[in-house]
Amino acid sequence: MKAVILISGNGSNLQSIIDNASKIDLQICCVISNKADAFGLKRAEKANIDCIFIDPLLFDSNLAFDKELISVIDQHKVEFIILAGFMRILSPDVISKYFGKILNIHPSLLPKFPGLNTHQKAIESSEKIHGASVHFVTVKLDGGPVIAKETVSIDPTDDATTLAKKVLQKEHTLYPKVIQWYTQKRLKLIDESTATLDGRVL
Repeated sequence: MKAVILISGNGSNLQSIIDNASKIDLQICCVISNKADAFGLKRAEKANIDCIFIDPLLFDSNLAFDKELISVIDQHKVEFIILAGFMRILSPDVISKYFGKILNIHPSLLPKFPGLNTHQKAIESSEKIHGASVHFVTVKLDGGPVIAKETVSIDPTDDATTLAKKVLQKEHTLYPKVIQWYTQKRLKLIDESTATLDGRVL
């Protein structure tokens, strides 16, 4: 199944997807970044994947940026969109156009700690368990139906950096697994709050 992957940074989740692509029935047609210096672009180049940098500074609004993003995505005739550390909020126009076709991975056990700085928030909230969630993207930030989670324990010695490393390791196995469920057409987004796996409501 053809997909584009959207990134903004290091691209370690991108790398895990690249490494597993043939096993999970995935063809990565293009990697798109809103940051010119995103190391993930180098990862994609090394794997001979088409790379595109869309410069936000060239657009006078988020809507104008998203119009260009839609144009690039449509040029590649893909069947779904994978967010892997893409640090922009997609507009309702993008989300409605590709409804049910956008996946994201988030470094917390949603619905806890949407947004940024999740590891620090988990520590400050005296959580004992933390982790990562893969969810469908809807208009509500980090609020679409959760498909799957992986957990890690928070040790007394953990800080945000050590916790982030533990969570990232889990992300690298969780995300390819869920992507394969999608490529096998086992996942479906029903509405803003409901998704199914093999016909069973998640």
